[in-house]
Amino acid sequence: MQFKDYYQILGVPREATADEIKKAFRKLARKYHPDVSKEPEAELRMREVNEAYAVLSDVEKRAAYDQLGQGYQPGQPFNPPPDWDAGFEFSSHGAPPRGAADFSDFFAEMFGGMGGARGDFRASGTAFRDQGEDHHAKVLLDLDDAFTGATRQISLRVPKMDAHGRVTLETRTLNVKIPKGVHEGQIIRLAGQGAPGMGGGPAGDLLLAVHFKPHPHFRVDGRDLHLSLPVTPWEAALGAVIPVDLPGGSVKVRIPQGTQSGRRLRVRGKGIPGEPPGDLLLTVQIAVPPADTPRAREIYETMARELAFDPRGGR
Repeated sequence: MQFKDYYQILGVPREATADEIKKAFRKLARKYHPDVSKEPEAELRMREVNEAYAVLSDVEKRAAYDQLGQGYQPGQPFNPPPDWDAGFEFSSHGAPPRGAADFSDFFAEMFGGMGGARGDFRASGTAFRDQGEDHHAKVLLDLDDAFTGATRQISLRVPKMDAHGRVTLETRTLNVKIPKGVHEGQIIRLAGQGAPGMGGGPAGDLLLAVHFKPHPHFRVDGRDLHLSLPVTPWEAALGAVIPVDLPGGSVKVRIPQGTQSGRRLRVRGKGIPGEPPGDLLLTVQIAVPPADTPRAREIYETMARELAFDPRGGR
C-alpha cells in the first residue's frame, strides 16, 4: 500500500486552517466534477479530492492522519504500525462518510474501524433531548491486569479545533477500573464520559476497546495463552513435571515421556480467567546443552556410541 499525501492532493500546507482546506476543496471540485469537467481522468481526480477532504475537514481524522503520516512521502510504501490509534479518543461522528466505499485502501486501512453513531431524540413540544455522542478509544493494557484486575490511569489524546481553525491534541487522564478476566476486544464502558447531551439529555459514554501490549513470552488468542516452552533433552526423553510461570502465579506441567520438539500441550483453564477460562497452550522446544567442556563432549560421545539413534532413519 502506498502513502497518500492529502495535503498535496488539495494543494494546501500542513498547517492550513479549516477555511483554507474548504476553499481548496471547492476550487478543485469545480475543476474536476465529472458532470462539468473536461479534464482528463476527472472522475478519478474527483474521488481523490473527496477522499482528501473527508480526512482533512474532520478534526479527528486529520489529527490521526497527522500523527501517523509524519515523515512519509507520497507513493512511499506504507503499512500502519500495530495499534497506531491506541490512545486516540474518537467521537461517533468519525464514521466513514457516505461514498467512502469508493475511497482507497489507504483510507479504509486507517479509518475503517472508526464510527458507531448513536442518538436518542425525545420530542417534547418544540424542544428535544439529545443524548450525547458516545466516544471511542483503543487502550493497551498489560496482560497481568487480566489475571488480577486493577485500577489504571490512562491518558487519551482528544483532537480539538483551536481558535485559528487548526487541529490540536488535548490530553485527558482517567482512572479506569480493569476487571479481572478482561480479554482482547472487550469493551469497557465508562458511563457519562462521552460527549455532553443537549436539551438536558444525558451525556454519552466512553467505550474503551481493550488490546494487550505485546508480551515478551505469551501470545494471546481470545482467552487462550500460547507459550513456547524450552525443556532439556532428558526432561523430554524421561518425562518430567516442571513449573511454568504465569501472570497470575505458577502452574506445574507434566511433560510426557518421549516428548518430541514441537509437540503442543494443553493445560485447561489456565489461560485468562473468565466463564469459562481460557487454556494454556505450550509448544515444547527441546534445548540442547552445548558441548563446550571436555566432560560435556565425553557425555555426547558416549551417547553417540551407545544410543545408536538415527533421527533421519526411514527417509
